[in-house]
Amino acid sequence: MNDSPLQVLTLPTSPYPDQRPGTSGLRKKVHIFQSKKNYLHNFIQCIFSSIDLRDRQGSTMVVGGDGRYFNSTAIQVIVQMAAANGVGRVVIGQNGIMSTPAVSCVIRKIKAIGGIILTASHNPGGPDGDFGIKFNTANGGPAPEAVTNKVFQMSRIIEEYAICPELRVDLGTIGKQSFDLENKFKPFTVEIVDPVESYANSLRNIFDFAILKELLSGDDHIQIRLDAMHGVIGPYVKKILCEELGSPANSAINCVPLENFGGCHPDPNLTYGADLVETMKSGQYDFGAAFDGDGDRNMILGKHGFFVNPSDSVAVIAANIFCIPYFQHTGVRGFARSMPTSAALDMVARATKIQLYETPTGWKFFGSLMEAGRLSLCGEESFGTGSDYIREKDGLWAVLAWLSILAVRRQSVEDILIDHWRTYGRNYYTRFDYEAVDLDAAVEMMLDLELVVSDKAFIGQVFTVGEKKYQVEAADNFEYSDPVDGTISRNQGLRIIFKGGSRIIFRLSGTDSFGATVRLYIDSFEKDINKLFQDPQVALAELVTIALQLSQIHERTGRRGPTVIT
Repeated sequence: MNDSPLQVLTLPTSPYPDQRPGTSGLRKKVHIFQSKKNYLHNFIQCIFSSIDLRDRQGSTMVVGGDGRYFNSTAIQVIVQMAAANGVGRVVIGQNGIMSTPAVSCVIRKIKAIGGIILTASHNPGGPDGDFGIKFNTANGGPAPEAVTNKVFQMSRIIEEYAICPELRVDLGTIGKQSFDLENKFKPFTVEIVDPVESYANSLRNIFDFAILKELLSGDDHIQIRLDAMHGVIGPYVKKILCEELGSPANSAINCVPLENFGGCHPDPNLTYGADLVETMKSGQYDFGAAFDGDGDRNMILGKHGFFVNPSDSVAVIAANIFCIPYFQHTGVRGFARSMPTSAALDMVARATKIQLYETPTGWKFFGSLMEAGRLSLCGEESFGTGSDYIREKDGLWAVLAWLSILAVRRQSVEDILIDHWRTYGRNYYTRFDYEAVDLDAAVEMMLDLELVVSDKAFIGQVFTVGEKKYQVEAADNFEYSDPVDGTISRNQGLRIIFKGGSRIIFRLSGTDSFGATVRLYIDSFEKDINKLFQDPQVALAELVTIALQLSQIHERTGRRGPTVIT
């Protein structure tokens, strides 16, 4: 306990017009937070101000980050401002490290009022990279639009913020630190915790660790390769997969969190995870996985680099869901996918007669369904998979789910996928990302496209490419009415649906710090058993041609091609 009470100050500030949170919080270049006076302070104050003062007083808040550059600096400011805004206790992962799934888990376990996660997810880090701030509410999930809109409105009129500038926290030492503040009857407490243990306890109650240990270190064990990409998940992989489940220490690579992710892009896909893909091609390993910066995304690979599309991944987990003990006990309430995700999960839901929900992109939409007891398993095409035990997607959970399926079925990843396609049919799927394009050009392209697809004459139009014909069955700008609270989310992406179920989707991403990202998604269902083993880019070539002709995306953005193809 410090000897003299620490001073609490209220300081003047001026608003910024650009602090609207996206689907995953506020993301900007690091230099924006560093160079613009009170830019960080303003946004943090607006988060605290969005919480009713009566709820805030004496409450508990969880804080963690993915370890990227500026993480520790921001945490010190957040703690100083939490104390000044009436929060009674802040729980922080040691060294400021805590994965996004773990933050969600801890919020729920200790019944915190919410949490602040410092991450820009899969975006690059370092002094020239990105930084992000995300607010999760008491259910452990991302703040809903009503809250983020409130934060944004406050950010446009903020005039002052509260802070305790002399308060300094030792982030490296596990334990409690108490501080007396002037005009406060109770001390302010900071608790530094092991970032892995509480989360690991939850996983022990979900999966059969004895079976997984036999799979990874028994007499007939498989060989795995896990790439943490120098993100936050490294310590979790080492503790759970290596130390507890017995996988060799050298099976996990890039497990030390670094401020710049080792100069790499911590995005687990075929482009940025190319090193892992090449390693897997050697045939030395039976199973491979990569994770993103904050640990909520995953990429699954089989032997010889066999790639599991994220849309297929959640569908396979759904089809084998009772390989996971958690679902044997809870049952299955429902499945859900984001609208741009392929319809592979729909086929499983139809066969199993389990309710399926199609939502906009953003995990908060899944959270609403989970809170209402309607949803057990969900996924997004952007390498996100998760279940209702927390309110975030969870990369390590997905890996343990896959390993549980391998342990029960004793087949290779590839054989499991082939069996799945033969049973349910195959959704050929690809996504093209056009990153950091001019925002005005992207918006104008999307508006022009919407005029085309909303024209009544567009329905029934036939597109011919080579010998194939595609007839438009429906087209719209996706709109979602939440079945729980009736909230309507509009303008969630342009959809063109053809007879037979093929889809072309265009969407502007809301999670980038610079410029705009236009995403093009192509989804085509194939049930002919003789056509299940084509290269997706070949199988989808005609639909890609139609999408490029319709949008003129290369001409409109000045790009010769996509930055990333998944």
